[in-house]
Amino acid sequence: MAEYDYLIVGAGLYGATFAYLARQKGKKCLVIDKRNHIGGNVYCEDVDGIHVHKYGAHIFHTSNKQVWDFVNGFVPFNRYTNSPVANYHGKLYNLPFNMNTFYQMWGVTKPKQAKQKIEEQKEKSGIVNPQNLEDQAISLVGEDIYKTLVKEYTEKQWGRDCKDLPAFIIKRLPVRFTFDNNYFNDTYQGIPIGGYNKLVEGMLAGVATELGVDFFDNKEKWLALADKVVFTGKIDEFYGYKFGKLEYRTVRFETEELDVQNYQGNAVVNYTSHDEPYTRIIEHKHFEPENLAYDNEKTVISKEFSTEWKDGMEPFYPVNDEKNAGVYKKYKELADNESNVIFGGRLAEYKYYDMDDVIEKVMKDAENYNI
Repeated sequence: MAEYDYLIVGAGLYGATFAYLARQKGKKCLVIDKRNHIGGNVYCEDVDGIHVHKYGAHIFHTSNKQVWDFVNGFVPFNRYTNSPVANYHGKLYNLPFNMNTFYQMWGVTKPKQAKQKIEEQKEKSGIVNPQNLEDQAISLVGEDIYKTLVKEYTEKQWGRDCKDLPAFIIKRLPVRFTFDNNYFNDTYQGIPIGGYNKLVEGMLAGVATELGVDFFDNKEKWLALADKVVFTGKIDEFYGYKFGKLEYRTVRFETEELDVQNYQGNAVVNYTSHDEPYTRIIEHKHFEPENLAYDNEKTVISKEFSTEWKDGMEPFYPVNDEKNAGVYKKYKELADNESNVIFGGRLAEYKYYDMDDVIEKVMKDAENYNI
């Protein structure tokens, strides 16, 4: 008899949600993680009372009421609304592209004027069949918006010229002809009051958890502990990279505490020109203005630098090209034939997930696997 019903490899959002749902059904679970903390990439560090998003900004948003009610059952969420600002050569523009953006760019005040500007530029480009990301973006929003808010920012993100990136990366660009700076269209949006750690701690309450242990240091030992394994790590690593390594983009963070109460006046400011090597600056305290630390004469900022992933770095974003899709397909075929291993999450499925999508996926997986 195995000691546990489920061994869950990874204490991130997928693993923690799965562990909670399984425990609710009376299953005995063990969660392990090679990091020294739970929460995966939603983990927050406490710096002078400010909850610092260690692995980049995470803003919870969803239109799924079941998911929203689920997460609020562990911790109440605040009313934070994501309204990023873009800085291009010192001039500020609201995001996503909306009437505020168009006024800042062209001085237009009516939706009809903004639409006319965009249509004129799209027509002038003469692009009918976009061959790359640059063509695709210009055919959607025109040249001014592309050059100011898309081109250099995207090149910093991907480390490649936009003409060398496939068109499908930008299938569409959100354009609103209203004065609405809310980045997301979802019904619900917010940040857990007290940080994301409270959310994951709630999910893992009562679940056996071991941190600072690497599944691959003694794979056979861990596999023998449970009837089934839920694996949330890199799928190519699980199979010993037998078909080669999947590629990622990663992010490097430069985080510093400053002796100022308010550094930039907004949680997220994107830097869309090559003048700055970083893609954006996050000021963490703005995610939780209700926090008593908000009025402290200190703040914490993180500059984000997008780079190519190498071994030893944290894998963030799958590289969605034909080469990697082909490699992943081979691993997926192996995974589909596993009777005692469930693969879930962004690394195991080589897929970018929003947080609500992760939770919804776990709910479906739990139902499909009859937990």
